[in-house]
Amino acid sequence: MARARAVKALYAVLVTWLLTAPAPAAPPAPAEAARADRADRAARADRGPSPRPAPSGPGGAEPALGAAPSPASVPTPALTPVPRAPGVRGLEIAVPAYVWADDPLLADLSATAPAPSVVVLNPGNGDAPFDARWQARADALRAGTTATGERTKVLGYVHTDHGRRDPAAVRASVDNYLKPSGNGDGRLHVDGIFFDVVSRDCGPGNATRDHYAALRRYVQDTMHAADPGAAELVVDNPGTAIADCYLEPGHRTADVFVTFEDTYAAYTSGGWRGGNVFDPLGGYRPGAELDPSGTAFWHLVHDVPDAAAMRTTLRTAFERGAGYAYATSAVMPNPWNAAPAWEYALQTGYAATLG
Repeated sequence: MARARAVKALYAVLVTWLLTAPAPAAPPAPAEAARADRADRAARADRGPSPRPAPSGPGGAEPALGAAPSPASVPTPALTPVPRAPGVRGLEIAVPAYVWADDPLLADLSATAPAPSVVVLNPGNGDAPFDARWQARADALRAGTTATGERTKVLGYVHTDHGRRDPAAVRASVDNYLKPSGNGDGRLHVDGIFFDVVSRDCGPGNATRDHYAALRRYVQDTMHAADPGAAELVVDNPGTAIADCYLEPGHRTADVFVTFEDTYAAYTSGGWRGGNVFDPLGGYRPGAELDPSGTAFWHLVHDVPDAAAMRTTLRTAFERGAGYAYATSAVMPNPWNAAPAWEYALQTGYAATLG
């Protein structure tokens, strides 16, 4: 994720065409059904508070993983992605997808072009078996090509209860993805782990920070034992600015940190605290000096009212130092188990023009 990436100006042409081209008079039935399904799922979402997201209930029949997307529903980029020039910052889309393996949302993400850079899978809050069905879904997502010409990275969800969950239980959840039972092929089907409900504080003597650093090393060691060439990705999600000790050289706890997770209203008003990192004496700051690659911070914004507000969200995320972002119209208690009101390609394509 920290490697050089490509200037995405060519994608501006594609996005402009997507936003301005007239809609076909009679879209094929599969595309219409997909839109109706997304709208129905969004309408069923509950709106009460929730301490943390949980996956949706099982969906209908498993979509065919190898089925080709409808040309009318999935615009194909006319230009081949070119790697971003060294030192050029950009913005990529990273999607938490807290649904079961047979949910149409994952089929939509697999068919999106350009593909999202990261997708988080969440089987039963990380503890339902990551079996052959999940592995096949992960492989389908990892076949996607992003706006930088890379493959989509898939992460497994693991909750940590602000560092209070038993470390042995956390490692068992990590093993669910990296050492899944019944995985006879011996391959990794994910690119890393997304640790959720992470503490943002260092703890006495940096003990909490060191706890998360040890979890990162466990992911690294386990992945490298399975595949010495694996480029692991570890994400910590405190949902707010993180103490700068978490990015201290030699003690860093993750590659990427979710430093905002809240509503569009909060993001565009007083909910933004003024930075991605903080320290007790100096307060909040962007943290760019701790993030030379421009990829360390990820902003998640829900209750986004429309596609214009989605574009505002992505521009704001880029301006605030995020390397990853995701905006959705879905709402609490679980804004991550329904697709946004707009096509995913509008978001991944627009993000490709920033930088």
